[in-house]
Amino acid sequence: MTRPITAGVDGSEESLAALAWAGREAVRRGRALRVVHAWRYEPHEAVQGDHEAQARWVRDAVDAGVRTVSGRHAGLEVTTDIVEGDAADALAAAADQSEMLVLGSRGHGRVVGFLLGSVGQQVIAGTSRPVVLVRSGDRATGEVDGREIVVGQEGDAQDSAAALGFAFETAAARGATVRAVRAWTLPPVFAYSPGSLKLLDEAGGPEPYQTKALSEALQPWRERFPDVPVVEHVEMGSAGQVLLSVAGRAQLMVVGRRARRTAVGARIGSVAHGVLHHAACPVAVVPPA
Repeated sequence: MTRPITAGVDGSEESLAALAWAGREAVRRGRALRVVHAWRYEPHEAVQGDHEAQARWVRDAVDAGVRTVSGRHAGLEVTTDIVEGDAADALAAAADQSEMLVLGSRGHGRVVGFLLGSVGQQVIAGTSRPVVLVRSGDRATGEVDGREIVVGQEGDAQDSAAALGFAFETAAARGATVRAVRAWTLPPVFAYSPGSLKLLDEAGGPEPYQTKALSEALQPWRERFPDVPVVEHVEMGSAGQVLLSVAGRAQLMVVGRRARRTAVGARIGSVAHGVLHHAACPVAVVPPA
């Protein structure tokens, strides 16, 4: 079964930008577009109308967004799901049935793809599918002016395989260049084992070792996507800072996800968290394979 690309909408400018991004990506990948909206009936004076009146208002608002994206892409298959209930649950369920989930994000603050608070982070941390966060200022021009797909790589080839695969697939669909970024820092001397010291010595030092590790991680994806140009970027520094330093080159940034559970709910890793808050371009958070 071919999975759709799903956009979560809530009427905000951010979510409408996410819907537009998802529509373009669905066309490029030959996928259907699914639009999901979750809502709750609010029986109080601040929200006028009975349950049915509010339901009609919700449907009309969602339909307006769908008409806009359908008008831009003739022949695009679009389905709509309006769910009454918890937004995080609805989005998580939709994501697990999709190629990817696309949400709006304000950045520089809380991830707000659907509702204020922790909903966006709950979905990102809990789903098995990539989640793309899009700012309200995103425009299609950013995808056609030569900017790159920037992807973070760490660890061995398997550690970043899912993020690299997503980056190369996206670049192939867009005719874009992949910039693969590997950041590194020097750990304390006592952290080196005899085996790691031997590997560093054989590689010629820390930076050549990091360069070799990045090249090895990229090799299977270069073979699978031979027409995708690749820039290998190895730089000393924290991963979040190095990725953000090249964000101006990016039409999309791709980072892997490290999710953890805490007493107050699911949280994503610090690198993904920092990039989501500060990168101006769309950001794809990809869970491990």
